[in-house]
Amino acid sequence: MAEVRISAEQRTEFGKGGARRTRRAGKLPAVLYGHGTEPRHISLPTRDFEHALRTDGANVLLSLELDSGSELALPKSIQRDPVRGQIEHVDLILVRRGEKITVDVPVLVNGDVVSGGLLDQQLTVLSVAAEATHIPSSFEVSIDGLEIGDAIHAKDVELPSGTELAGDPEAVVVHILAAPTAEQLEGEVAEGEADLGAGDEAATGESGQGDVVPDTESSAGGPGEGDGAGE
Repeated sequence: MAEVRISAEQRTEFGKGGARRTRRAGKLPAVLYGHGTEPRHISLPTRDFEHALRTDGANVLLSLELDSGSELALPKSIQRDPVRGQIEHVDLILVRRGEKITVDVPVLVNGDVVSGGLLDQQLTVLSVAAEATHIPSSFEVSIDGLEIGDAIHAKDVELPSGTELAGDPEAVVVHILAAPTAEQLEGEVAEGEADLGAGDEAATGESGQGDVVPDTESSAGGPGEGDGAGE
């Protein structure tokens, strides 16, 4: 994976107000930490960082150009606005050349599902240990030739030299299921409609019980009993 050079500046304003002013200036608030160092509050050009993510993925290796010199870092946590989806803050972790780290790498599935089959992708990422400057951008898994009932496990995924599986080797990555027939789908729809109808009937019955007005005059003590109890 190539290093992406990106300028970084020390931040002197903190809190929500400072973060908003940083974003209005076209920069992204970030924190850089790792290797026992004190966390450093920095800012990155928003467009440059977003372009790096689109081009090289979430595990992009950044060469941060700071006043104190260059630092290698990886995105550790990216916070986005829940409505607009825009990046609001990023945590960066320092790495060194030759250092092995554990990261989640996306799994891309290619090929065609066998006739009558249905693809069940159970893992979208694989956790691996890789050298910080040689993190794979993705792993490709081909489903060509797989029959119904076949599966590919984590241990079956081909990894580049120097990369080791960090998760469960028996974990299922993809599985080929039998696609439901038209009759099965119709049966599920009919069953769902029947359950819905039964629920409506139950709700109607419960609401009907609430229409009965109790005879208060025949209740123990009669009307008005206890009116003066609080006095």
